[in-house]
Amino acid sequence: MLFGGIAFLLHGHMCCGVIHADLVLRLGAEGADEALGQPFTRPMDFTGRPMNGYVYVAPGGTATAAALHAWVRRAVLFADFLPP
Repeated sequence: MLFGGIAFLLHGHMCCGVIHADLVLRLGAEGADEALGQPFTRPMDFTGRPMNGYVYVAPGGTATAAALHAWVRRAVLFADFLPP
């Protein structure tokens, strides 16, 4: 459970979640850097400083089922390759 939200794990690793209205994704450093070039994204910083490898996606970035699916798929692909 994230503070004020919910987290989804894959193979015991944080994959994605929701904090308030924002989607939270664990994408790794490279994936997060790439994602931050997309509209509606910003660094995940709920602790007061950015967390490396994580991003927020605002509701505008997940307005369609296809957009939501594409974002979650990126997080799943990243989590799938983490060691057990």
